[in-house]
Amino acid sequence: MTDPVPGAVADAVAGAAPDPDQAQRAIEYCYEQGWSDGLPLVPASRPLVDAFLATTSRAPEEIIGSLEQVGRDCTVYLAAVNAAMAGCKPEYFPVVLAAFDALMRERAARGGGFQSTSGPAPLIVVNGPVRHELGFNTAGGAFGPGFRPNATIPRAIGLIVRNAFGIRQHVLGQATQGVPGRWSICVAENEEESPWQPLAADAGHPGISAVSAMLTRTCEFVDNRATAVAEEVLADFADTIGRLGPQIFPQTPVALVLCPEHAQQFAGAGLTKQDIQNWLIEHSGRTAGQMRRAGKGHVLRLGASADAEPVPDEHFHRVLSQPRQIPVVVAGAKNAGISMVVRIFGEWSGLATAVEEKL
Repeated sequence: MTDPVPGAVADAVAGAAPDPDQAQRAIEYCYEQGWSDGLPLVPASRPLVDAFLATTSRAPEEIIGSLEQVGRDCTVYLAAVNAAMAGCKPEYFPVVLAAFDALMRERAARGGGFQSTSGPAPLIVVNGPVRHELGFNTAGGAFGPGFRPNATIPRAIGLIVRNAFGIRQHVLGQATQGVPGRWSICVAENEEESPWQPLAADAGHPGISAVSAMLTRTCEFVDNRATAVAEEVLADFADTIGRLGPQIFPQTPVALVLCPEHAQQFAGAGLTKQDIQNWLIEHSGRTAGQMRRAGKGHVLRLGASADAEPVPDEHFHRVLSQPRQIPVVVAGAKNAGISMVVRIFGEWSGLATAVEEKL
């Protein structure tokens, strides 16, 4: 008769597995120290942290990020400890460092973004061969759970912000409600089904493993699978982008995370990324009258002189003005016309960070 107990379970039954009571004590100790984001942490032993440090040529004491307003720095060593606690494998650490470097290039992140009342969430975009080398999800469920690198790398960034920078809710964190994906949005671009070059190439890193990052306020579905006319689908995106709820500043940048179906539909109509960006700049917004009726008339006055004439109700207020305010990413599966408009907190720098390949 075949043994019905799989090998790993049989080992545990035989007593070969680590002591679960000891593991539970270590997890509870992490909670007691205030290191956790609310979920259990992997206890970071010195050998485990050393395995992370061995994947990079950067010195453990090197400072990789600072928040001057709170007087705190993050070193490579602290990043390694938090990446280990987040559940990363050591081989993920170069991507964690690249993601953190990319985020620290963003003015909003270096400023007060992590402490904002919006509670913004980093959007991390991974490009290049590392996507497949480390087993990132590059297809369906791009924003969802189930894949270790997609889940643990952004969690590592969150733990770094919490434990190295001290940004904790009810202490330095000031989010009014926050957003559900605060530390869980890491998208590996579906380069294989994209008709255009990837985001990292737009940022000057073609053909290599690289990471882009930006702070975001929220994500909104655009579900349009009923028309074959590209301009009608673009109009749906423009309507979503121009929604009044997020309009608190004259300009409200967004990232487009297009499913392969929408991306290929646009490319099939002869549209480039820049064509899409330019069309949305022209058509995304609301009339001044609509804004006033929603209590957003003050946005029309921001930046205007005190003696400026009132904007007439029929004036169309555009919420975008330049292509760099609309980075375009292709992610997810080619099984439905469902894409995302991701509200950017501040503005993406247009930069990306190469993933270190240690020789």
